[in-house]
Amino acid sequence: MQFLLALIVVGPLAGAAAALLPAPPGLKGKSPDQAVLRHGVTVTGVILLAALVLALGFDHDHPSKMQATTDISWIRALDVRIHLGVDGISLPLLVLTALLTFLCALYSYFKMPSGPSPKAFVALLLVLESGTLATFAVLDLVLFFLAFEMVLIPMYFLIARWGGEGRQAAAWKFILYTLLGSVVMLLGLLLIGVKAGTFDMVALATDNGRGLTTSVQVIAVLAIGLGLAVKTPMWPLHSWLPDAHTAAPTVGSVLLAGVLLKMGTYGFVRIVLPITPDGMRTFAPYLAAFAVAGIIYGSLACLALAKPGNKGDLKRLIAYSSVGHMGFVLLGIATMTPTGVNGALFANIAHGLVTGLLFFLVGAVKDRYGTADLDTLAGATGAALYGRAPRLGALLAFAAVASLGLPGLAGFWGEMLALFGAFDPAAGLSRPAFLTFMAIGAFGTLLTAAYLLVVVRRVCMGGPRPAGETAIADVQGYEFAAWTPLVALTVLAGLWPAVLLGLTDPAVQKLLAGGTQ
Repeated sequence: MQFLLALIVVGPLAGAAAALLPAPPGLKGKSPDQAVLRHGVTVTGVILLAALVLALGFDHDHPSKMQATTDISWIRALDVRIHLGVDGISLPLLVLTALLTFLCALYSYFKMPSGPSPKAFVALLLVLESGTLATFAVLDLVLFFLAFEMVLIPMYFLIARWGGEGRQAAAWKFILYTLLGSVVMLLGLLLIGVKAGTFDMVALATDNGRGLTTSVQVIAVLAIGLGLAVKTPMWPLHSWLPDAHTAAPTVGSVLLAGVLLKMGTYGFVRIVLPITPDGMRTFAPYLAAFAVAGIIYGSLACLALAKPGNKGDLKRLIAYSSVGHMGFVLLGIATMTPTGVNGALFANIAHGLVTGLLFFLVGAVKDRYGTADLDTLAGATGAALYGRAPRLGALLAFAAVASLGLPGLAGFWGEMLALFGAFDPAAGLSRPAFLTFMAIGAFGTLLTAAYLLVVVRRVCMGGPRPAGETAIADVQGYEFAAWTPLVALTVLAGLWPAVLLGLTDPAVQKLLAGGTQ
């Protein structure tokens, strides 16, 4: 188990280095470009297999226990350690990251985004995977920061070199926002480490803030929370996200929405909640207020983009929807209750599955029609997917109703539990305030349903293909292979939520209790 977790974290880095080397003659296939893309599929496939084996070998009877641990001294002077481990909170995120990266590599093998050499593309994809997996596996504050920052450079280049129109400005906006947030976050992490005398996240969580004064906790939460809020992204620190998604290639958008945004919310759960509980209690009402503001803002922005005549970009609309969906995650965390935090973790996974699928589908529509402009797609000669590409239209409608939280699909449980958590927040938090936040969040679910149904009506509905018009390809074999796992898991998580909640709940209970359970 220790070896498996180390392989999952370090394996993609070794694969990235190998991707830059010349392919052996016998493995080149039709071309060196095909060989390196096949290499990306192979490496990400091995990492996914290792993650699945780790999940199968995980002690599901004790999901609150940190398992597959490695603890090696690294920088003795600062007591920084190479400390890895996985519990019921991080395991689903590890598997989700490995799955989405593999599906992106598989999709790119058949539909490589236009841009420079595939060698660099595959190497950057693997470095991005390694940094994301490390973020969810490390148990040292300094290592967490390094892993958190490791994803910035590969994502910057994926947007800047393989993106679409406006990619340079979007890439710079992404890196500047996240770097500035990370500088402030580093100060908060160092403050905790210096004042507590250790950077070990397990020891700090067990201490549950008893070794830190309230003023230190408040300052630390403010600093760390700002950095995490940018990555989440929380309104009003979200403005980099729509530009990055609109310009990014399809696989870049899938990974950005599916796993990178989860790094911010994971940091709130793993670091802020257990290590600085008093500081978190001070800021929880403000975090909840910003969360519900993001829910309403994201939904209204999507409604504006979906309105006829506004030239709304479909990728941009899905990006704004992420601001609203991540608002539910932050609301659940702000309640500081097991119900709310479990809902936040469930919504994290559901958002990764559903929004990852949505970006795949929107990318496919854009490839076929040459545009993601809603007015063009809804015009007289527009997409009309039900009549022109019925399987693609059905999948888009499925992803939309999953995103709006239809009961029986993954999107429902996380948002419902977050609202239930707000109904009865933790002791010391104002219940009238959180009841107000719950009501606003519930209204946001109605707005979410409104804009997604408008999108489905405008893009999917319409007459059959007129005689003489060029046929539009329906779902291809490689697309079916890349999208089917996301559809199946969305249904599975919706019908059988205990698969996830059985993992997260004991770990969340222990985390909120300060490791005493």
